[in-house]
Amino acid sequence: MTAVRGDLLELTPEALTALANAGFVKRAQKDVAAGLLPLLETADDGTVSARFDDGVRTSLPPGRTLRDAQCSCPASGMCRHRVMLVLAYQAQAASAAPAPSATPAKDEVDASAAGGEWSPAHFDDAALAASFAPSVIEQAQRLAAARPVVAVQAWRSASAPPIARLPMCSVRFFSRSSLVHARCDCKQGSGCAHVVVALWAFRQAGPLAAGSAERMVEVRAPAADDETGDGHRPAALMHGEAARALQAKLEALSLSLWLDGSSQPLMALAARFEAAREQARALGWRWVEDGIDELWMLLQAQQARSSRFDPRRLLHVMAELWARLRAAAHADGAAGPPPLPASQILGVGVKGEVALDHLRLVSLGAELWSDESGEGASVMFADPDTQAVTVLERQWSRADDATAGGTPANLLGRRVAGFPLRQLASGQVITKTATRRANGQIDIAPGARQTGVMPLSPKSWDDLVAPLKQPSVQALVAHLRETPPDFVRPRQAASGAAAGASGQLHVAAFEHMAVLASHWDAAAQVLHARIGRAADDTEAAAPADEVPPLHLALPHRAAAPGAVDALARALAGEWGALRAVAGSVRLQDGEPVMQPTALLTVQRAVVLQAEAPTPHPLPLQGEHEEPPALNALATDTLDLLALWLRQGLRHQGGGAASRAETQAAQLERAGLARSAKLLRGVPAQLRAAQRGTLVGRLALLSLWMQGVGQ
Repeated sequence: MTAVRGDLLELTPEALTALANAGFVKRAQKDVAAGLLPLLETADDGTVSARFDDGVRTSLPPGRTLRDAQCSCPASGMCRHRVMLVLAYQAQAASAAPAPSATPAKDEVDASAAGGEWSPAHFDDAALAASFAPSVIEQAQRLAAARPVVAVQAWRSASAPPIARLPMCSVRFFSRSSLVHARCDCKQGSGCAHVVVALWAFRQAGPLAAGSAERMVEVRAPAADDETGDGHRPAALMHGEAARALQAKLEALSLSLWLDGSSQPLMALAARFEAAREQARALGWRWVEDGIDELWMLLQAQQARSSRFDPRRLLHVMAELWARLRAAAHADGAAGPPPLPASQILGVGVKGEVALDHLRLVSLGAELWSDESGEGASVMFADPDTQAVTVLERQWSRADDATAGGTPANLLGRRVAGFPLRQLASGQVITKTATRRANGQIDIAPGARQTGVMPLSPKSWDDLVAPLKQPSVQALVAHLRETPPDFVRPRQAASGAAAGASGQLHVAAFEHMAVLASHWDAAAQVLHARIGRAADDTEAAAPADEVPPLHLALPHRAAAPGAVDALARALAGEWGALRAVAGSVRLQDGEPVMQPTALLTVQRAVVLQAEAPTPHPLPLQGEHEEPPALNALATDTLDLLALWLRQGLRHQGGGAASRAETQAAQLERAGLARSAKLLRGVPAQLRAAQRGTLVGRLALLSLWMQGVGQ
């Protein structure tokens, strides 16, 4: 009896697109629809062979992925014949439609159940050994020895298979009967050690309900299970001499910034920052190292009067670094397995960068910046296949323009990977030359015929799904409320890429999207708008507290003079109704506030900072909306802390203590007695001989005020 290739029947068009490319799949689908099928033969061992009218022969044995198929066509790599073989086999099986036997074969059961939920955890060690070489499994054991933290997401639908997000790459499992069709977005693509680690993560995650939220797993190699004693954690990370030394250095560095201010000359701080960075790198604390890097970048941006500097972001990063170390120490000393292991909080086992395979990226917008000595840009991309967010960063020195004897180049006209920046920021990139760091920073090397760019279209974000794209404002708010705080999550470049933003990058897209109100705040130089459902939509009739609006707030930036006008034109309906909006989102008094970077309308995509300046009338603010009292109080307190951090506590005038007391009294009257006590203690702590707890006091107060503001 000829074997049934259940693994081929399970490959959806989305899976084939990931395993091959969209062009081959679309062409093969057209040929199948037109009845232009090859002649198929299935051998007793399950090898499927296809003979095409042009004489090309293609064969795919069991246990081999599409890349390993044999094809006589001139193509050196993937080709349409391999995709056509799979689709033709599926069409033949559908037309044959055999009656189910009393005792169907396992492959037939798997194929018939292709629409039901499943988990890669059901693959046993025998399946693992049959699909991977011993050297690959050994490499996976070395990767697992670092105890990487992997986010596993259960099966959701035929088009949303199980996925594991490793620190450096993502693995998708497209077949429930064969591991060879698992797809990793690293350069190797399939059959790599990352797939094995992802499989172990699913096993250790336990049962996962379909559609459930991601579960974080600290992966252990099976051979190590009996060597760890407690079975769930390695040796303590925070108790070593090197770890304590780094914590002391960061504490002293933070204290210096609080006492003398971020405006102090950086020459005295450079060596201390470099020493802390090197020690974090030696310990393998990637997220701590990344936080130190961002802190140093912000200090440099402040000195250069760059538009990248934001005092609130500086305060946020300072508090995050302190809290990340405290949270890791707490997890490290927990009696049982903590909800979030210290290795995840610190970024242990997250190393270097990984070269990516064939990659498609869709732009979510860009942020431009400039200062006295240079200029640059951050372009945010989403990968529709893995739903990962990446950031491409570039900067240029103004000295280079002067040396060349020319006028300063137009920022959007500067070339990145062989393309103008404007084209990349407003496009979809398809490339084979990309590398990605763990924090989501991506680089694309120029290469002939290796990278292509197509313009964004109104449907470019259709393949994005939750949690990146939220189907309603309610869902967006719920997701933001459930997200763990920044200081325990892996650091992502996209979180700080937007100037002045400290939120999460998301896409909001829902039916009947309409502009409820908009106005220009001339004093603050900010364009405000509220987005919700149209008045004739049934959900719009719900109480206002159940359907909050999405508040857009876009400040004017000198580096992108056309952004505000572009947003105003889109809100006015110049390019048709809104379909979706992307940007960095945070909660403010329960309302989602987004700094938009790009929008999709029914007619076109609008990347705000890539638009040419075109003056547009801006509606001035009518009725002034006072923020809620508690939110305003938290904002005032954060502004006071940011001022202290910028100027330095040593350099505050005689009125500093009085202002702190006034602010503390307001906090106390609002019921925030513990926050008031912290604030009152700052001047006293400053005068004391021992200032050891000052950094923690200020960081904790900052974190509490951020929470109150939400």
